Amino acid sequence: MDVRFPIGRLQVPEQVTREQIEEWLGQIETYVNRLRETVEALSEEELNKTYRDGSWTVRQLVHHIADSQLNMYQRLRLALTDENPTVPAFDEEKWAELPDNKLPVDSSIKMLEGINERIVALARSLSDEQLARTFIHQTDGEVKVVTKVAKLAWHEEHHLAHIKIALEK
Repeated sequence: MDVRFPIGRLQVPEQVTREQIEEWLGQIETYVNRLRETVEALSEEELNKTYRDGSWTVRQLVHHIADSQLNMYQRLRLALTDENPTVPAFDEEKWAELPDNKLPVDSSIKMLEGINERIVALARSLSDEQLARTFIHQTDGEVKVVTKVAKLAWHEEHHLAHIKIALEK
């Protein structure tokens, strides 16, 4: 297994079904509880563990998950309200070093509760036409809304796997 991609790279089929979307939304809907169960009782030592040399700590991963969901949620909303908007990338490494990432992980878990609830409610209401809308990512190019929904689920699972690897070390 490649610890950089413990669940594999994001794979989005060319033709996405409503069942696949519902599966992704189910993962997002249950994610905060699964993350909380994994990290809520961790010691400072455990929160400072990494899944590989040079990787983020468990604490940084939890904060990154919230930061990323926030950014991806904003991109999703922009794609639904603007005509093919261009959205900026964010420097994840610099964000990981900001002082608020030293806060208890519960601050990011609380953020994720609200963000994920809104993502699921919004995504369940999308028409096929809305799912086909796009935005232009500053570095990744054109992205469809349906691809972003898949990535919202995949990204959280990807980093939960990183956290579990770190805690097993």
